Amino acid sequence: MQATEAIAELTRPALAGWLRLQQTGGVGLLTAHTLLDALGTPHAIFDASRTRLLDIVTPRQADALLAPPTAVLEAQLDAVQAWQALPGNRILPLDHPDYPNELREIVAAPLMLYVKGRVELLLRRSVAVVGSRNASRQGVLNAQHMAQTLSDAGLVIVSGLALGIDAAAHEGALGGAGGTIAVLGTGIDRIYPARNGALARRIAEEGCVVSEYALGTPPTRDNFPRRNRIISGLARGVLVVEAAARSGSLITARLAVAQGRDVYAVPGSIHATLAKGCHQLIREGARLVESGADVLAELQMLADGQAGARAALDDSFVDRVLDAMGADPVQADVLALHLHETAGELQGQLLALELAGLLERLPGGMFQRLRA
Repeated sequence: MQATEAIAELTRPALAGWLRLQQTGGVGLLTAHTLLDALGTPHAIFDASRTRLLDIVTPRQADALLAPPTAVLEAQLDAVQAWQALPGNRILPLDHPDYPNELREIVAAPLMLYVKGRVELLLRRSVAVVGSRNASRQGVLNAQHMAQTLSDAGLVIVSGLALGIDAAAHEGALGGAGGTIAVLGTGIDRIYPARNGALARRIAEEGCVVSEYALGTPPTRDNFPRRNRIISGLARGVLVVEAAARSGSLITARLAVAQGRDVYAVPGSIHATLAKGCHQLIREGARLVESGADVLAELQMLADGQAGARAALDDSFVDRVLDAMGADPVQADVLALHLHETAGELQGQLLALELAGLLERLPGGMFQRLRA
């Protein structure tokens, strides 16, 4: 699919339908996809009768979908229209021709993407490069050099604009021919961390910045693990340069496996804390690589028909989480207390269960089980 520069910005009615679906209380992303599969478009969903909706969703969700648009939604719609009108800004709903096909095919694909910069990069072959925020000097140099090698070969480099490995990967990619995509865990009008503001502006000019979050969304703890599924979903494979044993990069890598992507990991010293995560991934089946050239060689192998294995969820863990959730929506912090885990660790596990279709994230940070 080629980028379609001539396509006009979304009309207010079209924007209104997607925003309303995204923000309907009690309707999470998986339910929204189910509704779209059954009815086709947001307007068809909101025009449907209660009887028709009850064939698809619960009575409570049907009532929420039938409720009239709020004043808050109208104000958000004004802000989104104004943002979309600025040069270089695009909004890509799920049915847009420029929405990347590989991302559209993942479980829980974003309903809308806010895009600033070169939208055509979303349709090109890409590799994600991720790793520790507190990277070593050697790790930063490795990420920058490997990203530039991959970019020079024409690959787009996807990362998350974080400090450390992410920033180095973006810098290296900008030095090559392929370019780079930064996926944010905030609204696209909120750059986090602020220290990467200059880099973000450069990416918006020379590459592409993407977010699924509403304008003005601040950085919150659970946004970033959820953002990671977009980083891996856009890419052909994920390269982890440095990562501690408990790291957001490992979440990205495991999401990549679940999405059918391959994972590459750079080994390090057995005494280095920031090598522990990479070594763990290698033991789990990630391909050991030492250079950008190694990744390019692995990608050629994939082109010849080798595909990555899919990770299996542990049944006992699934049962334990679903039992703790019960039948009603629950906050992640409350669930973490029941399971005797930290909320930070639990976020990645909840995301894996969400992508497996076993639970659903609702507006307001609530979770609802989908399996009886």
